[in-house]
Amino acid sequence: MKQILVTGGCGFIGRYVTEELLQEGYSVRILDSFIDQVHGDSAAAVPAGVDLIRADVRDKGAVKEALNDIDGVIHLAAEVGVGQSMYEIARYVGGNDLGTAVLLEAMIDTPIKRIVVASSMSVYGEGLYQSQDGTNSASSRRRSADIKAGRWDLTAPDGTRLTPVETDEQKPVDLASIYALTKYAQERAVLIFGEAYGVDAVALRLFNVFGPGQALSNPYTGVLANFASRLINGQPPMIFEDGQQKRDFVHVRDVARAFRLALEQRSAAGHVINVGSGNAYAIADVATMLANAMGVPHLSPDIMNKARSGDIRNCFADISKARELLGFEPRFRLEDSLDELADWVRQAQAVDRGAEMKRQLEERGLVS
Repeated sequence: MKQILVTGGCGFIGRYVTEELLQEGYSVRILDSFIDQVHGDSAAAVPAGVDLIRADVRDKGAVKEALNDIDGVIHLAAEVGVGQSMYEIARYVGGNDLGTAVLLEAMIDTPIKRIVVASSMSVYGEGLYQSQDGTNSASSRRRSADIKAGRWDLTAPDGTRLTPVETDEQKPVDLASIYALTKYAQERAVLIFGEAYGVDAVALRLFNVFGPGQALSNPYTGVLANFASRLINGQPPMIFEDGQQKRDFVHVRDVARAFRLALEQRSAAGHVINVGSGNAYAIADVATMLANAMGVPHLSPDIMNKARSGDIRNCFADISKARELLGFEPRFRLEDSLDELADWVRQAQAVDRGAEMKRQLEERGLVS
């Protein structure tokens, strides 16, 4: 399997996936529509030797052309953003779910052996929790009344606080946003297709991906990129709730390697697999760490004490399955990678649109 199509291959993750594949001797074709919100003017970022088709994944003719002589597909093309998905619903459902449907339909008459799709940790909703007696609580969700009252943490029916623990793939999904709904539809469509047509299909549930090259001017992208954009413009990082919510941050180079391994490891076929670092970080701590790395420790986080619709409190990855099926082991810890990120941010151009994002959500009643 040497000829790989990467949809969305000029996006943040796609560029690293393409680089990983090229380094391992694969030939790569990219299908990408170059959405302004994600790319800006980044057409020059296409690696040398890559065959580029500039088109939307919903364009049936372009997709059929892109699949010609292809052995495997990495499907990254998607609209990304929990908050924005809550009001640009047709855009997200169209780009993510219809786009995946067009791709799969075009694959029916091809000899393609494997497809790997990018899913998201957002499908879990809240992560896994334990009660004080050690019992797992896999379907916990906050009440809107508690959120509006600033009671951020989840509690058991008896009022005792639940403790967040690593989330594995056995945790039932709990779709709290339109974005999560579309990512779950993508992964299920790919796995159903694979089983029906004898194509090896793998879905990787990505946690919070970070690294140089993320779209700094897109306020709906990763939280570290948002923080960096604020800091480089002399503004404090904007944090919803109280900043103690925990997330798992995984370096984009580790993610790229996971996609390549998912193409190669036959044992992964038919599986949904977490891709994270296996570590949990409080968001306010991450903002402070990045401010220190960027040399602006005086820019303390702006804690909003408000919640966005669709946000969850805690979710971080159990990556045992990735270790078992992919031979995956994270190599880049967040603590050791922020200097590299800060160096890149200083050389990049970033328009801070955080306030604009907040205004758009507030105008629609999506912040409480």
